[in-house]
Amino acid sequence: MRSAEDVLFSRGGLDRAAHLRSDRAALAELAARADARALPCWRGKALVVPGGNMRLGWLGLDHPVFAEHGGERVFLGLEEGAARFAIDISTWDDPAADREALGRFADMSLNRHPLIGGDLAFAELRANMAVLDAGAAGVAAAARGILGWHASHRFCARCGAATGAAEAGWRRICPDCGAHHFPRTDPAVMMLVTHGERVLLGRAPGWPEGMYSLLAGFVEPGESIEATIRRETMEEAGIAIGRIRYLASQPWPFPSSLMIGCAAEALGREIRRNPDELEAARWATREQVLEGLAGHDPELKPARPGSIARFLLEAWVADRLA
Repeated sequence: MRSAEDVLFSRGGLDRAAHLRSDRAALAELAARADARALPCWRGKALVVPGGNMRLGWLGLDHPVFAEHGGERVFLGLEEGAARFAIDISTWDDPAADREALGRFADMSLNRHPLIGGDLAFAELRANMAVLDAGAAGVAAAARGILGWHASHRFCARCGAATGAAEAGWRRICPDCGAHHFPRTDPAVMMLVTHGERVLLGRAPGWPEGMYSLLAGFVEPGESIEATIRRETMEEAGIAIGRIRYLASQPWPFPSSLMIGCAAEALGREIRRNPDELEAARWATREQVLEGLAGHDPELKPARPGSIARFLLEAWVADRLA
């Protein structure tokens, strides 16, 4: 697929400069420079300048908020030779936070830290994907993903001892048993299942009213991408799959997945929905999907802009999957 790298989050926006992660002297020198910046993250949200053209809220490493709340600092890479880091400040407790909004499917709430001020606020990436440019989105996804990994992997999976960060935040080491732990990414498939001129759509319980998306599922141990697609489509909708081909992928840091988008040809249209997996499932024509994308069909609202499901549906409607 020629436009595969146009999927949101797929472009990093930085030179990751992985060779510097083990060079403490070089990193210290870069961090001491006046052009070094860090992106604060708070409970999965990134600091941004809100608005229709959302930008990331980079701060100097000497900013007071890091002295008061700074946690893990991870080297993200270089931007025109200047170091960029991500720092977790989740120890801060926002008394004005909407507790019900935090963690919602679409959390539109903004959180403002009194030490930061100005127009800057912490915003949920999923709710604002459509207004982040590709480079900023990729950087924010990397920051959210790696800091989320640190937050959930503080103890050794081998012996249970507390681990410490190493390699500029890209490794954790157990001081007791010596085990090395690396950031994990869970592979998942996103299936554009078609039969003739129709595409298979499903909706999960708890989704916004009328929202439908492509079927998806996680790859299990010892399973190929193709086998996962066949199993998941059969488990969720009772449909057998024939030919499969890869289309595109998308890092999905909610919390740590890689969505692998593939086209899959169904061998029939009879849906046998698994109620434990799907609240509803249906076949839709190009015309119906196009109406949904345009916002003209309240009973068929495709996946949110920025997601690989939306990207693949738009490509299918426009007949540009090749």
